[in-house]
Amino acid sequence: MEKSLGQISVGHRTIRDLRLLRFVGGVCVAALGSACALVVVSSPLPPGGLSALALLTVLAVIGEAWAFLLPQSAVSSIAFIPYMAMALVVPQWSTVATIGALRFADELRRRRPVMKAAFNVAQFVALFSLTILCYLALGGESFLTLPKEVAAVTRLCGWAALGAYALSIVINAGLMSSVVAISSKRPVIEVWRENHLPSLGLDIMAAPVTFGFAYVFAAFGPIIAALLWIPLIGFRHWAKTTVDLAQTNRELLELMIKSIEARDPYTSGHSRRVSQYATIIARALRMNDREIRKIGTSALLHDVGKIHEKYGPILRKTDKLSLEEWAVMKEHPSDGAELVATMTRLTEFVPAIKHHHERWNGAGYPDGIKGEAIPLASRIIMVADTIDAMTTVRPYRGALGEADVRAELLKLRGEQFDPLVV
Repeated sequence: MEKSLGQISVGHRTIRDLRLLRFVGGVCVAALGSACALVVVSSPLPPGGLSALALLTVLAVIGEAWAFLLPQSAVSSIAFIPYMAMALVVPQWSTVATIGALRFADELRRRRPVMKAAFNVAQFVALFSLTILCYLALGGESFLTLPKEVAAVTRLCGWAALGAYALSIVINAGLMSSVVAISSKRPVIEVWRENHLPSLGLDIMAAPVTFGFAYVFAAFGPIIAALLWIPLIGFRHWAKTTVDLAQTNRELLELMIKSIEARDPYTSGHSRRVSQYATIIARALRMNDREIRKIGTSALLHDVGKIHEKYGPILRKTDKLSLEEWAVMKEHPSDGAELVATMTRLTEFVPAIKHHHERWNGAGYPDGIKGEAIPLASRIIMVADTIDAMTTVRPYRGALGEADVRAELLKLRGEQFDPLVV
């Protein structure tokens, strides 16, 4: 994710792009090498192998057509199941060639940038080449040549299929986490925890589904196997609906924030910047990914109480506030907390919003609590809010420089700010 600090680090951007180019180049070389190794060890196509590839390709194309975007530009697709079925039903180079061609066509259709397209194609070629090599090395063979009894198939190739599937998950998570880490200048393990750990349970549950789909396809034919596609379609619909709902909620929050900031041109973008700063601080404190996301959202909503009409004239005022006006402004954390509390999906953010103006020494508002009694999220938002206030041009002063901001934070450390956060 691009941060505002990127504007002063053109050299670092160039270095990052070079690292990304080298990484993608390495993945392409690995894809070529593993594909060549698979060509060397591949057996001839088993009887019915060509028609099996054709039929599974149709299902994969359908799966790709139903793919949908996840947060951070990732893509979710059920095409992975027919891809893995290809690897078990026809474990040789023609499967990798088919998957590579499908991915290449999909990249052209989506008109992705050359580097991203090259990575996506190379990743799939390397992933399935190594997966099939692993499957063969563990004694696996084409499901088309095995007995139709599920017990026999499980006994003969179950462990090989499980090992190959596990390797595919590791390779996919490793490559995707690495490329995102390089692009966003974040630790690989942090990216993995955020993007892949939450779906690890689904990946594990998908293992028997993939094995069962490949077995049914080989033993009973494509028509029966296609019937298994129906519950997968239902799951895909549920997953997309969940993602769309989350995106809609996020957009509604953004709209609410924009309506607040429209009242005060000097705070345009304030809530988003505070959210970014709070997220950076939470990561520096090594909080878990769920807490980081929670703090980021709380920071985005921290001034939502100002949407009330009584704050309009005060926000538009350009000179110093009177004591009465300050008393009104001090009500916005409580008003925001009350507003957010009315929305069931947002209640977890209420404490952070209500107490984001509390001070470490107890001199803050609205409740005057101090120290550890203040929610950690509120303490983080307090620092992030102050940083943005000091680095933003206001009617009564210009933006402060980095040295001045640092000095002010250290000066108020232990008084206004939690020493742990500053």
